[in-house]
Amino acid sequence: MKATPTAIPEVIVIEPKVFGDARGFFFESFNGKAFDDAVGRHVEFVQDNHSRSGKGVLRGLHYQIQQPQGKLVRVTRGAVFDVAVDIRKSSPTFGKWVGVELNEDNHKQLWVPPGFAHGFVVLSETADFLYKTTDYYAPQYERSILWDDADIGVEWPDIGMAPKLSAKDAVGQQLSTAEVFS
Repeated sequence: MKATPTAIPEVIVIEPKVFGDARGFFFESFNGKAFDDAVGRHVEFVQDNHSRSGKGVLRGLHYQIQQPQGKLVRVTRGAVFDVAVDIRKSSPTFGKWVGVELNEDNHKQLWVPPGFAHGFVVLSETADFLYKTTDYYAPQYERSILWDDADIGVEWPDIGMAPKLSAKDAVGQQLSTAEVFS
């Protein structure tokens, strides 16, 4: 497994070693010890989630203000542009973002630690998005920052259409007024 810190060092791109031949491929999608070594601490995951979305669906930017979740995310079918935004007020990278394409061919995963808002947009006709979380889903603590907040300035890829948003995401908060981590 290869672990590469992004421009925000706590957010890490994980690339498994893929063994392939004419029959297909095999890779270890998760190994607790290797992952802990990559992020430099023990991480315990408590929940696995799977979502399927169509082209142009944009989910996020989500986080839980209490019971914050770290997320290890990947795509098993299709392609997404995945984004993490630092919303830790005391961080030198507060309000900064990183993004990476995750797809079924590159097998990349992204570690998004607690203290970050997370979102993605689907680039392919459909995408199956899988993620492990470090805490349980708690809808009463879920918050959403606007995907197009100019203060953050995420450079979403051109998908040839307006993004398809949930009602909740369409009325997300600006970073300047959102509840964030200290």
